[in-house]
Amino acid sequence: MTSPCKAHSGDNVSFSPTRRGFLAAALTGAALTLAPVSFAAAATGTSKTKTITGHLDPGAADFVYLPVEVPAGVNKISVSYTYSKPQVASGLLGNACDIGIFDEKGTDFAGKGFRGWSGGFRTEFSISAGETTPGYLPGPIGKGTWNVVLGPYQVAGQGLDYTVNVTLEYGPDVTPFKPQYPPQQIAGRGAAWYRGDAHLHTVYSDGKRTPEEVAAGARAARLDFMISTDHNTPASHGVWGPLAGNDLLILTGEEVTTRNGHYLALGLEPGEWIDWRYRARDKGFEQAAQRIHSSGGIVVPAHPYCPYVACRWKFGYDDADAVEVWTGPWTLDDESSVNTWDSMLAHSVRTGGRWLPAMGNSDAHSVPQVIGFPHNVVNAAALSRDALLDGIRNGRNWIAESADVSVDFHVTAGGKSATVGDRLNVAADAPVTVTAKIAGVPNGVVRFITDEGQTQQVTLPASGQGTSTWVTTPQLAAYVRVEVRHPKIDGTSGSGTEMGTVIPLGPMAALTNPIFLGAS
Repeated sequence: MTSPCKAHSGDNVSFSPTRRGFLAAALTGAALTLAPVSFAAAATGTSKTKTITGHLDPGAADFVYLPVEVPAGVNKISVSYTYSKPQVASGLLGNACDIGIFDEKGTDFAGKGFRGWSGGFRTEFSISAGETTPGYLPGPIGKGTWNVVLGPYQVAGQGLDYTVNVTLEYGPDVTPFKPQYPPQQIAGRGAAWYRGDAHLHTVYSDGKRTPEEVAAGARAARLDFMISTDHNTPASHGVWGPLAGNDLLILTGEEVTTRNGHYLALGLEPGEWIDWRYRARDKGFEQAAQRIHSSGGIVVPAHPYCPYVACRWKFGYDDADAVEVWTGPWTLDDESSVNTWDSMLAHSVRTGGRWLPAMGNSDAHSVPQVIGFPHNVVNAAALSRDALLDGIRNGRNWIAESADVSVDFHVTAGGKSATVGDRLNVAADAPVTVTAKIAGVPNGVVRFITDEGQTQQVTLPASGQGTSTWVTTPQLAAYVRVEVRHPKIDGTSGSGTEMGTVIPLGPMAALTNPIFLGAS
């Protein structure tokens, strides 16, 4: 990065590329802190740049901190970086390195020093009191030790060479940024089924859509609510206020991106940040989940079978409130997620323990990814943060690929009835009528699934509308849930009770949480 100011000056700082040089630094857990780089005070209207270079070997720490001593009188800090990207053979890891920054308040876990993160999406960023690069938090550039943090989550066999340029500009602060947070509820909207996408990205992390475009996409998808979940930063929270309205509730959250999987922190207080600097072998996730729960939010592991490096879920589900079993267009990893989730339902019945509800979200980043494909249809007491999260937490939701799809799923017995997420408490031998009324899935395949597996499969007509019924008892079925599939690519319905070398059914169109039968 270069400065247009004639008073610009530059210095180079190099760290030994040898392993010995790194062991001389302060190594704590999965973090490496290098020697600090100092800047001197300077006249108003000037700027100074220092360049930091170094080398990381394979097996490097998860996070490498580059301390920068910032003097008084600075009103802007800018950082740019590059790193080597050698050619590697197919099947081997290449170099990939994220970046972010902490201010003079420190780098403590879940501390107050976080000032932004852009992962590997940007090669440069700047922070001031008034304006920042998306993903970073505006505010004064305080005197003290700042830390540029590198996240080398893939290091090739050849190692990773990096160059970081830090520029300080001197002068008084500009007018501070004033966040405009969205409201937490829409007045006058009572108990109903509400549609919403709870996994969305913008230019504030690695998305290519602006917040304005995401809000417009949510409205185009006929959603009632959406939740903003940029990776590892709350930086977008303060821009959503003007984009919300009586037709769209916008809630704030974060996709917490760790080295052992990603999860959604949904319904965070606006401006709240959740730390991600831990692995499954650490205790960080438990602490973060406790913090999310204490603020009224929920924890939802995202795309748990995602095959990318550091993406597959490995923290277990004890601290989760729901699990995202369907992410974007239906793929094999979604099939695996649903199968695992269904086994977890059966386990909860056997142990009498808590069951984990399912969610589905788009994880949309940019065109052609479709906002609202899929989304959740939540039975909530109001169109509000607390009511929606309560509905999801208790499994009172089903998943639809679009607003064109509707599912009316309920069970009845002896004058009692129950719907998604509920329990029908009747005798073990009481006949229970299961009914699913479907619309919006031409030639769709309706499946009734219990703890035994698939018990019914019915094909809808070309109109996509139909009602399927089945009679069972609680002693036969501990729970029942519904899946609605599209035909297979060859136009056939497929079968959920056959084995073979390919997926036996077509893509999902709708998926419900279970209704439990019998005494708890």
